[in-house]
Amino acid sequence: MKQRLGIAQAIMEKPKLLLLDEPTSGLDADGVAMLHDLVKRLKAEGVTILLTSHIREDITALSDRVLEMESGVLKALDPAPI
Repeated sequence: MKQRLGIAQAIMEKPKLLLLDEPTSGLDADGVAMLHDLVKRLKAEGVTILLTSHIREDITALSDRVLEMESGVLKALDPAPI
């Protein structure tokens, strides 16, 4: 419930930029599905979303562009992994 509350607080003010750090952490399957739907809707509305995750499924399902950090260096993965 704390994770859902944090997500609700983050989107309450209709931000143009949304930073999400491991947003599916602590969510059940319904919560993950809800978050995926929410992120897709916000993207369609023009919100820029920066998402960090260790869960590859979240990254591939939600990202237009994927960067990976290795040894402190960001590298673009192009095309994004599927």
